[in-house]
Amino acid sequence: MEIFSNFTSAFPTFLLTGIPGLESVHAWISIPFCCLYAIALSGNSMILFAIITQHSLHEPMYYFLSMLSAADLGLTISTMSTTLAVLWFNAREISLDSCITQMFFLHGFAVMECGVLVAMAFDRFVAICNPLRYTAILTNSRIIQMGLLIISRTLVVIVPLLLLLKSLSFCKANILSHSYCYYPDVIKLACSDTRANNIYGLVNLILTTGVDTPCIVLSYILIIRSVLRMASPKERHKVFSTCVSHVGAVAIFYIPMISLSLVHRYGQSAPKVVHSMMANVYLLLPPVLNPVIYSVKTKLIRKAILSLLLAK
Repeated sequence: MEIFSNFTSAFPTFLLTGIPGLESVHAWISIPFCCLYAIALSGNSMILFAIITQHSLHEPMYYFLSMLSAADLGLTISTMSTTLAVLWFNAREISLDSCITQMFFLHGFAVMECGVLVAMAFDRFVAICNPLRYTAILTNSRIIQMGLLIISRTLVVIVPLLLLLKSLSFCKANILSHSYCYYPDVIKLACSDTRANNIYGLVNLILTTGVDTPCIVLSYILIIRSVLRMASPKERHKVFSTCVSHVGAVAIFYIPMISLSLVHRYGQSAPKVVHSMMANVYLLLPPVLNPVIYSVKTKLIRKAILSLLLAK
């Protein structure tokens, strides 16, 4: 341990952490992790393949769903290798460059998913509040523009943040709280001035969660107002049911993310196993549950997946 505590910014090395206190049973713990990774990879891949191959799914709603599945795949793949390496082989060492690369994909796909959820909320708003102009507003070119905007915002937000991290010095015992590199976890270990990083991190938070959350909330306020004007309760129920999948996707993404942020900021006294479990729930829950939610609640997706499975 003394070796790692003497590293400086020239060749900083970090130690990843598995499940604290349960190191002796990591091999057994890896079994449910492998199952969850397999569900996330197969479920999101199947939705992507179904949307690409089935002409009936070539509509704006399903284009946005394909973006969500792609972001979930990226989130899963970006952490799977280090998590399983820690659980299987106790391979805990990771260099700063590798850490930054992992954070680029991890936080990048998380920011992309935030943007896609906003786009999906806009899609539901137009479909319910202005159905006659739905196809005129959400054209293929406009969907492509929205996708490029989501990617551009991700690069603008993430790249400078990680470049600022590269210039910091790390001279403590660089032990991370998770089995992957998480930005708030890494920044706490720096022994040089992090004011610029903290300021830019706050700006990023405002540009992402601070913008996306109000947009989603506003969309649903307008949707609810429009639906309540409908005379028939049956019609209201039918319209609301088209939003259930998206509301579920928003909940399973934002609730773990906010919980993990609160644990990192205010839960220093909480057991380390709580930090570890919250971190794994934050990354695994959306990729695992989103395909299930959309397969169960969206008839066309369910039929497309069943037809692909039966064809095979």
